Amino acid sequence: MLTSFRGFCAVSLASAGLFLASPALAQDEEAADSGPVTLSANAALTTDYRFRGVSLSGGDPAIQGGFDVAHESGFYVGTWASSIDGGDAYGQMELDIYGGWSGQLTDAVSVDVGAVYYIYPTEDIGADVDYYELLGSLGFTLGPAEATVGVGYSPKQDSLGGDDNLYLYTDLGVGIPSTPLTLTGHIGYTDGALAPPLLAGDADDTGIDWSLGVSASSGNFELGVSYMGVDGTSIDGFTDDTVVATLTASF
Repeated sequence: MLTSFRGFCAVSLASAGLFLASPALAQDEEAADSGPVTLSANAALTTDYRFRGVSLSGGDPAIQGGFDVAHESGFYVGTWASSIDGGDAYGQMELDIYGGWSGQLTDAVSVDVGAVYYIYPTEDIGADVDYYELLGSLGFTLGPAEATVGVGYSPKQDSLGGDDNLYLYTDLGVGIPSTPLTLTGHIGYTDGALAPPLLAGDADDTGIDWSLGVSASSGNFELGVSYMGVDGTSIDGFTDDTVVATLTASF
């Protein structure tokens, strides 16, 4: 799926009930088909930008949006951005650039492989904080139920303190027949520089994030609400359990 990696990058949206297959990474976007090339875009307002359970917006609302170009062969490129509260080190904006290939292995099984580069163009300390991640996922469909299992790996980089990072996750979604509602669930495991306990100041460089939610769609719009949390030290507006709501428009 075109937007699975953006969804993977912005797991907060998936956790908020916008079930992504995954991109993170995806929102079911209404696309403009122009022959072999498909163009799509999305915009969202979320009450809290949570990346793998950790708030990157200081517990405050964030504005987000992206644009994708996909070829009928399965190759795609895209960009996605969000407002953040990253202080001088990360600034006020995250910009993701990604690309990859997605396709169907069978009618019920899909695959998505690619990479994403996380950029913080407004950081104000002159440090190297941008980093990249390699991503892969398998999607499964059985009637109204969908499941995605995926992995993200960031090799050792200066921006990660010379460490690497491994992320494993599973997303589940079940549509309620004859309604616009979808029940969603997510669990992820991090081992490395981006583990929630480590970011919260603990010594443990492994951690789990999770969420349970529901989303409703109508036309180009989707509203998701989810309760999410991470293990480790709970810091208000950063790693505390919280409810996140996200409204997305797709074009």
